Amino acid sequence: MTEAAAEEILEHLAAVSFVAGRDARAALPAVEGLGSAAVLRYLERGRELFFYDREAGKAFFHATADLVQAFGGLDPWLEQAAVFTRQRGTFRAAVAFFAQAAAVRRDYGLRGEQSWYEQGARWIDRHVDSAAAYFRVPAAQLFGSAGVEGLDTLLQPAEELAKGRLGLGTYLDGAIKVRAICGLDGVAEWARRGRDVLAAGRIRGEAWFRLESDEARAFLLEVLPGFRTGPHKRLFALLLQAWTGLQMPLEDGDWSVEGGRSFLETDGRSLFVPAVMPDREEALLAFYHTGAHLAYGSYDQDAIHALFREIGMEHPPVDPDQRITWRPLFAQFGDDLLRFQLIFDLCEDLRVDAALDREMPGYIERLRRATAARPTPAGAAGAYWRAAAEIYADYAAGRLAEDLRTLLEPGSGIVDAFRVALARYAHTDLPPITLAERAAAFLPGHSPNAARPVYPRRRVASEAVEMDAGGALGAAGHKEKPREAPQQAEGNDPDLEIPPEDIQGTGGRVGVGIPMPAKVSGSGRGVQGPKGGWPYREWDYRQERYKEDWARVHERSLRERDEARAVEIAASYDGTLRRLKRALQAQKPTRMASLRRQFEGEEPDLEAAVQYVVERRAGRSPKANIYLQRRPQQRDTAVLLLADLSTSIMAEAGDSGVRVVDRLRAAMLLFGEALLEVGDPFAIYGFASKYHQEVILYPVKRFGERFDSRARATLAGLSGRLATRMGAAIRHATRQMLHTQAQRRLLLILSDGRPADYDDGGDARYLQEDTRMAVKEARDAGVHAFCISLDPRGGDYLPLVFGNGHYLVLPHVDSLPQRLPEIYLRLRGSH
Repeated sequence: MTEAAAEEILEHLAAVSFVAGRDARAALPAVEGLGSAAVLRYLERGRELFFYDREAGKAFFHATADLVQAFGGLDPWLEQAAVFTRQRGTFRAAVAFFAQAAAVRRDYGLRGEQSWYEQGARWIDRHVDSAAAYFRVPAAQLFGSAGVEGLDTLLQPAEELAKGRLGLGTYLDGAIKVRAICGLDGVAEWARRGRDVLAAGRIRGEAWFRLESDEARAFLLEVLPGFRTGPHKRLFALLLQAWTGLQMPLEDGDWSVEGGRSFLETDGRSLFVPAVMPDREEALLAFYHTGAHLAYGSYDQDAIHALFREIGMEHPPVDPDQRITWRPLFAQFGDDLLRFQLIFDLCEDLRVDAALDREMPGYIERLRRATAARPTPAGAAGAYWRAAAEIYADYAAGRLAEDLRTLLEPGSGIVDAFRVALARYAHTDLPPITLAERAAAFLPGHSPNAARPVYPRRRVASEAVEMDAGGALGAAGHKEKPREAPQQAEGNDPDLEIPPEDIQGTGGRVGVGIPMPAKVSGSGRGVQGPKGGWPYREWDYRQERYKEDWARVHERSLRERDEARAVEIAASYDGTLRRLKRALQAQKPTRMASLRRQFEGEEPDLEAAVQYVVERRAGRSPKANIYLQRRPQQRDTAVLLLADLSTSIMAEAGDSGVRVVDRLRAAMLLFGEALLEVGDPFAIYGFASKYHQEVILYPVKRFGERFDSRARATLAGLSGRLATRMGAAIRHATRQMLHTQAQRRLLLILSDGRPADYDDGGDARYLQEDTRMAVKEARDAGVHAFCISLDPRGGDYLPLVFGNGHYLVLPHVDSLPQRLPEIYLRLRGSH
C-alpha cells in the first residue's frame, strides 16, 4: 500500500512536469534504504514543495542525497523544509537552504544546523527577501570563528533593526565585516549607533550598515584594535630619512573594511601607510624594509628595464599614468603565478634586508625576534612563512645556501634575485597558494613587492635616488613645473598635481594674474537689506555712462530643502570627496615664516647675535632679542561661490540625459564639504533675476555661518528660476566679500550661459558689458572674479568679460562636481 502511494506521487509529478518526475526518481535511491514509510513521507514533502514553487521543489530533489548522508536520515531537515511553504516567494530562500544545509550539519553539528535554520525561519514570516539574503550567505561567514555564539551575536541586533524596516540584505554583509574587525562586542555597538543614524535618515542609515559612509568607516577605525599610524607619520618619515636618506611623501593607504593584514606599500614615489598596523614594532620594520627596497634598487629604472629584458621585453609596459606594470614578468607561470611571486619576494627581500642590515646592524635580528613572537599562519601561507624564517636563521648563522649568498654581495640587484627565484622555483616543494592566503605568508613588516604599479626611479651622478618624473606631461599636454611641497606636511597627495586646464577660447591657464589686494578691516555676515533692496548702478555701453541706482538686489531664503537627496549625493560622491579632502588638507597652513630679533625662539638669529656681541664689547647694554622664531604662514583666503540659478539649469546637457541642476547640486555640496576641510572662510550664494528692479540673491551659507545640515539640504533642493542679471549679482557679492578680514578674496562664479534678462531689449551685449564693468569694479576693490562656465560658446564672450586667464569652460557637465573644488584648489595655491 505504501509503495503504491509512492508510485502514484511519482506518476503525478511526471504528469505535471517531466523534469520533476525525473528528478524525484533520481533522488529516490538515497531514501529507499530508510524504508517505505520514509519514502512516502519524503515524496509527499517533495510534491508539496514542487507544487508550491517549482524552483524550491527542484532544489529539494537535487540536494536529497547529500542531505540524507549528512543527517543520517530525513530528520530534522524534512520537517524544516515545510517552512518554505508558508509564504509566497520563498523559493530563493529554499534553494539557498537546500544548497547549504548538509554542509552546515557536517561542519557545525546538529545543534549548529538547528540554530542556523531557526534564525532564518524567523525571517520568513517577517520579510521573505531577508530570509533569502540570510540563507544565501555562506554559513562559514555567518558563524565566523565563534560558532553558534558568533551566529547569535550577529543576528541579535537585526531583530530590533527590523522595527525600523531594515532588512538582512542591508545588514548582514556589514555586520559580518564588523564582527571580523571588531569582535563580537563591536557588532552590538555598531548596530546601536547605526540605529540612531537610521532614525535620522534612511539613505544615510543604509549607507552606515553597508559600510559605505565616512561615518561608518570612522567608527571602524575608532574601535579597530592595533597601532594607529596617523599620529606617528612624521616620526616614521624622519626615521626613514635618517637610515636610508629618502624623503618620501606619506599617503593614506587603502584600508579595507574586510580587515585582514595591513601592508605598507609604495609606488616608487610615495609610501602608502595603512591606518592601523598590528603594533608599533611591525610598523617600524615595515618602514625600514620598504625604504630599503627604494634605496637599494628594487625600483630603479635601469634595473627594471634589465629585469624585463630577462624575459625578452626591451621595454616594460606602462599604464596611462606612466607606471610600470609587473604582470608580464609572471604571466609565464599561468595559474601558478602567485607561487613564483612569493619565491621571488623571498629572494628580493633577503637582498635588500641584508643591505639594510649592513647599514643598520641588528635589523635582521630584530626582524627575527618579531617573527618568533608571532604565531605561524595555518595552511599554505605557513609554508612560505617558515621558509622565510629559515632563510633569515641561516643568514644569522652564516650558513646560507650558495645561490642565496650571491644576493648578499654589494653589487647584487633585482635581476640577480629574479634569476635565483627562477632556479628555486624549478625544484621547489612550496605548495600552491591562493590570493586570499597570500597576505598571511609574509613576515612582520614585509609585503608583496610587485603588487602595485610603480613609477621608475633613476640615479644621478651623486648616487642620490631621484624620481623619474622629469619632462613628464600633464593630462592636457603641458609640461608641469614641480610643485613645492608644504613644509612640515605629513606628505603630498597625488591629487595636488592637478594638470593645467584646456581652456576654450583664449582664456589661458587657470589662476593667472590673481591680484593681492590690501587687507580690509571690518566684519559682517550679510544682513537683511534695506526696504526695496540694495541699489546698484549699471553700465550702459550705448550711452557710455552708468545708470545710477538702476538695479535692485534682494536677499531671500530658499525654501526648497531635500535632506534625503543631500545624503544620497554625499554617498554617490564619497570617493571623490575623500580624495578632494586629502588634497585640500595638504594646503592647510603649513609653510613657516621667520620672525627675527625675538627674545626667545628655536634658534639664534645670527645677524642679531653678532650685533649684540659687538654692542656688549663696545660697553653698551643691548637687548637680548637674538633668537629666530618660526610660525605657520597663513594662506589668508576667503572665497564666495556665486551660482547662476536661472531656468536654463533645469535643462538636459546635450544628449546625455543628465540635467545641469543635478551636477550643480553635487558640485556645490562637494565644494562646501571640501572647504570645511581646509578651513578657509567661505560663503555660498545663488542668484537669479526678473527685470532690473528684481535681482535676487539666495544666501545658502553666509560668511561666519556654519555649513550644516540645513545648508546641505538647501543645496540638494536647488532648482532653476527666472533670468541671469550677472553684473548686479557680482556687485552685491563683492560688497559681502569686503566685510571679510582676508588678504585675498576670490569670487567664483558658476554659470551655464551668457548674462541676460527680460528687459535687456534683446541686446546680448548690454548685460555682457555691464558684467565686464562689474568684474573690473570687483578687481579694483581687491576681489578677484573667476568664472566657471558650462556654456560651450563661452569662449566667444568670456575673454571680453573676465579677461584672459580668469575663466574656464568645462566641456562636460559630468565633470563639474569633481572639478569645482579642484579649480578652487589651483586658484588658491597659485600664490
